[in-house]
Amino acid sequence: MITVVNSIEPRLLTIKVTEDEIIAYLVDGRTISVPLIWSWRLSEATEKQRQNFEIIGDGHGVHWPDIDEDISIEGMLYGSPAHRSHNPTKQVA
Repeated sequence: MITVVNSIEPRLLTIKVTEDEIIAYLVDGRTISVPLIWSWRLSEATEKQRQNFEIIGDGHGVHWPDIDEDISIEGMLYGSPAHRSHNPTKQVA
């Protein structure tokens, strides 16, 4: 038996960032969400910083310029939370 699956590359239409989650609205009509804590930068950012985002790569990701954070739609779909860097030479204020 041969199964044919039409694969449409997921692309973002827009997102919404709440206190608890990142909600992605895809061009194919799907809506997905991930916990905000998946991005430590976003979870520690101000509301104003969270709302200042741009869709990048023809809908393949989101960039927050104020906090230098990027999240791909694939990362959201496949469960890839951002990991905090443990750079011992960098001091945190």
